[in-house]
Amino acid sequence: MVRLEPFTEKDFDLLISWISTPELMVQWSGAHFKFPLNHEQLAKYIRSANLETSSEYICKVLANDEIVGHISLGRVDRVNETARIGKVFISPTARGKGYASEMIHQILNLAFQELKLNRISLGVFDFNLPAIKIYERAGFQKEGLLRQTNKVRNKYWNLIEMSILKAEWLARPGLMGIQSNI
Repeated sequence: MVRLEPFTEKDFDLLISWISTPELMVQWSGAHFKFPLNHEQLAKYIRSANLETSSEYICKVLANDEIVGHISLGRVDRVNETARIGKVFISPTARGKGYASEMIHQILNLAFQELKLNRISLGVFDFNLPAIKIYERAGFQKEGLLRQTNKVRNKYWNLIEMSILKAEWLARPGLMGIQSNI
């Protein structure tokens, strides 16, 4: 079982060590950061989420008290009851252990149970088949393909838009209990 806790300055060096190539940077953050990732960029990132009016939850993911990943729930719109999952990353040494699926379940519990939202969206690059399978197993549905949204080392990447509604989430069998300290 994983749990979500706030991502803090103490976690910067570990995340920076994971984001070791321009390709990983774009996969993790789209165009939100410039490679190489550094403390200044991350400080600005968490500063914006720590404002009282913030609409973003920035989380580290822990398993057995070890940080195994990062995820955010941003663009929280309480009027329309929507938000967007982003900046999803599992540590290279923690992949293949089921943490990503659990992390998605936990962030959806936060969104639907605690924040009482109705719709959660995300974007995933079309070549990231393991992530797409995880999102589909969680109940996300593909909504469309955004062609050539990002240019990385002279290649264009396509982005698949996906979403899940609260009613779809609640209909899923075997929902996990929330384990967040956000």
